[in-house]
Amino acid sequence: MQLKDKVAVVTGGASGFGAGIVRKFVAEGASVVIVDINGDAAAAMADDLGDAARAATADITRADQVAEMAEAALGFRGRMDILVNNAGTTHRPQPLENVDEAEFDRVMAVNAKSVYLMSRAFVPHMKERGSGAILNVASTAGVSPRPNLTWYNATKGWMITVTKSMAVELAPHGVRVNAINPVAGETPLLKTFMGEDTPEIRAKFLATIPLGRFSTPEDMGNAAAYLCSDAASMVTGVAMEVDGGRCI
Repeated sequence: MQLKDKVAVVTGGASGFGAGIVRKFVAEGASVVIVDINGDAAAAMADDLGDAARAATADITRADQVAEMAEAALGFRGRMDILVNNAGTTHRPQPLENVDEAEFDRVMAVNAKSVYLMSRAFVPHMKERGSGAILNVASTAGVSPRPNLTWYNATKGWMITVTKSMAVELAPHGVRVNAINPVAGETPLLKTFMGEDTPEIRAKFLATIPLGRFSTPEDMGNAAAYLCSDAASMVTGVAMEVDGGRCI
């Protein structure tokens, strides 16, 4: 119960890595607000988890919806200890000049702007309380980029840099900020990352991961629970690779 009595907000919490983080947090004693643009999925997950979870529907690229969601989230338990910026998206693998402007804007909004908006909404509360933990879900793409995913890679490199900058700025206020770098996993984005989901492409992809498997939601939940717990009270500004050795 390393997160006993903690209150967390997890974006993109109704599927993939986010769902793994939510379930692990609840298992470790936390109350969690599941934020997702898919309100039905968030509500179904909250119903499954019982009183420890609350669903919130929001497009976290829009300031008005983030502000409304934050007010509701802070009312859930009267405070918030942990913020997990997990929501993310990508563009299909293709030459960088072929990604159209609308797709570029969408990737930048979901992967980068949302972190800015969520920080504006919750950091003042953490500063006022003098404590808190923020976890940003980045990617190995920000450390060891794959070709044809240039603009996605760029957002994850941004995520790693902003994690370190936030950590330095917020440390005097008692707020820790870390990131995790998963390799691709069995999530709704996997097919998009690979371009096509075939046994041959999966085998080629897995050959780049020394441990020979994809990241799982459970892997992310375990790493996130540690970094957001008091056991990691001296850990800040770290981008932890949870990637089976992909970046070695």
